[in-house]
Formats: sequence, structure tokens, C-alpha cells
Amino acid sequence: MKYENFEDLPVWNDAIALAAEIFRITEDKAFRFKGDIANQIQRAGLSVSNNIAEGFERGTTSDLITFLYYAKGSAGEVRSVCHVMNRLPYFRHLKSDISDLISKARDISRQLGGWAFSMQESDIAGTRHLTEQSRDSYRSKKNAEGLLSQIRANHEKFVEELVRQRNKDASRQEDSRS
Repeated sequence: MKYENFEDLPVWNDAIALAAEIFRITEDKAFRFKGDIANQIQRAGLSVSNNIAEGFERGTTSDLITFLYYAKGSAGEVRSVCHVMNRLPYFRHLKSDISDLISKARDISRQLGGWAFSMQESDIAGTRHLTEQSRDSYRSKKNAEGLLSQIRANHEKFVEELVRQRNKDASRQEDSRS
């Protein structure tokens, strides 16, 4: 599936949900007078979605991959802060929330890693690098893939119909022998 806007990306939406959850949790009074821990996890949480957005908007595959890894790193930073919080007694009542954050950040990290890997395997350099010739080449390749897919589907239907007809003929021959 091709996405036109970063706001349509499922992983960006997951990252936004993660950041919102972080801000909700850090409203808890346990964060008062605990140094910079609330600010640190908030900034890391925001950084996940912001890096996805920036990479998407840059227009090159190499920039996108770089920013996906920045976002992945920020998701790791969220998890790291959560592990620190898990070891501090004044956050005990937030254990379940912290566990949820870790799980969400891990899922986002997994999605980002998969996306970055698939982009590394791509032969497209990004929209900023497209020339009319490369666009035509890309369109031709997509059209050829579509045609090949249609030919396969038609062939499968033909074979299925042929098998049905043979079975029907075999059944008639058996009936006529009886």
C-alpha cells in the first residue's frame, strides 16, 4: 500500500498514541521533584512520531531510512526510561502503565525495523530523485507486474474450468456405462 501522507501511516499513529499515553502518565504526582525523568520520556516519545514524519517528508529513501532508525532509537529510549522507572519505588503504582509503554514502544520499534529493512531492499531512491525516465520505468514495471498477475489469475481460472469440465465428462461417461 502506498501512503500519500505520514498521517496515514499506521506506525506514525501508533507513535502518536504512545506519546499521548506518555504525557498522560507523566501527569502523575510521582513525577514531581524526580529530576528530568518526565521531560526525558516525553521528549523521547515525541521524537518517535516526529522522526517518522520528517523522514517521510524528506523525499529520499536514504533520508527516510535514516529517520526511521532515529525513530527506532527514540522508541528504545522510551523503553530504557521505563526500565529505570520500574526500578524506582515511587513509580510502583504505575507498573502496569509502564509495562504497557514498554510493549507499545517495542511494537513500534519492530514496525520501524521492518519498514526500514524493506526500504533498504527497494530500488527506488525516493520522490526527490525521480526523473521522467525513472518514473516511466517504475510505471512500466508496475504495469508489467499487474499484467502478469492478471495472466496468472486468468490461467488459474482456465485450469479450474478445465478440471471441472473433465470431471463432468468423466461423471457422464460413468453414468452412461451404468
